[in-house]
Amino acid sequence: MSAWVLPDHIADVLPSEARHIEELRRGLLDTARCYGYELVMPPLLEHLESLLTGTGEALGLQTFKLVDQLSGRSLGLRADTTPQVARIDAHLLNRKGVTRLCYCGPVVHTRPDRPHATREPLQFGAEIYGHAGLEADLEALLLALHCLRVANVRDTTVDLADVRIVRSLLAGVTVDGSLLQAIHAALATKDAGELAFLARDFPVASREGLLALLQLYGDESILIEAEQALKRTPGVRELLSNLKWLASRLEGVRVTFDLADLRGYAYYSGARFAIYAPGASDALVRGGRYDEVGAVFGRNRPAAGFSLDIKQVVGVVSPRPLKAAIRAPWDDSGDVHAAISTLRNRGETVVCVLPGHESEVDEFHCDRELVLASGQWVVQAIEAIDN
Repeated sequence: MSAWVLPDHIADVLPSEARHIEELRRGLLDTARCYGYELVMPPLLEHLESLLTGTGEALGLQTFKLVDQLSGRSLGLRADTTPQVARIDAHLLNRKGVTRLCYCGPVVHTRPDRPHATREPLQFGAEIYGHAGLEADLEALLLALHCLRVANVRDTTVDLADVRIVRSLLAGVTVDGSLLQAIHAALATKDAGELAFLARDFPVASREGLLALLQLYGDESILIEAEQALKRTPGVRELLSNLKWLASRLEGVRVTFDLADLRGYAYYSGARFAIYAPGASDALVRGGRYDEVGAVFGRNRPAAGFSLDIKQVVGVVSPRPLKAAIRAPWDDSGDVHAAISTLRNRGETVVCVLPGHESEVDEFHCDRELVLASGQWVVQAIEAIDN
């Protein structure tokens, strides 16, 4: 095997895409800051028990594991950053009241989490801690939509659900872990036959409610159907009302509901959302409420947020135009160096053309040129020079 062949689902990022990714990273962090979110930078690797504790246990199969040569302890390369941010909120900051945190950095997966996905996503996310009300859920959702607009993602669809609906239907029913997992799988694939078999010994209200969920997907009208179909289940009416409230605050996007969608059921504790866009084979953003995320770190307080993979987002939008730049000749004189330095200090990109390489293409759109005119180095439009 050639030494330069990379592992499956691992790839180099070349200049055009790298520039797009970096510009988007900066834009998303600036957007989060505008909402009052503070940047944190958790480490790429931690002790394994910290990464896979609590809600992080579901990430066990996705986490690369290694041995620390200094301590002999098991380490893991993070597969998700949210548990680390929860640890920071609980232990390092330990603030009272609302804390808003954001992050952006690579995560590593043992397997791709969707078709054609990289195993090294660049994960951006934002978390809001300390507020149990729907206002925090809505803020996370609005920030996620704003981030997609910054990325030039258009025609988005927000899909809403709440994991507490299924939990309400199963309240009082004895269900072990394997059966619960099978029920969630049947709901996800909308397999009515399998779900009916799994729930055959459940109380009538629970069994019929679970089967009804398979048909409860679509626009806002399904909330009315759900209220009727699940009327015997305590608490569901309020949950449906909350989903309706969230949807009513969203403008310029299509909103759908899928009450049987339980992806991340072990992670979320309330309302959850996924945001889709044309050209994407899976959701671009996933988020919601996950109040138990910090419990294992000794501080169980309300939490809501979202995450996305910047590489995935870049893959479904149009490439950004090349940055405008100034072409400058290679000259060893002090005057031209001073002129170039002045331009760069102003924030301009100045590309010096080395001798013999005047016709080469680079990653910049040189629409101006530094030329010597009347004994002074001045910048002129290239079109004007050519004419």
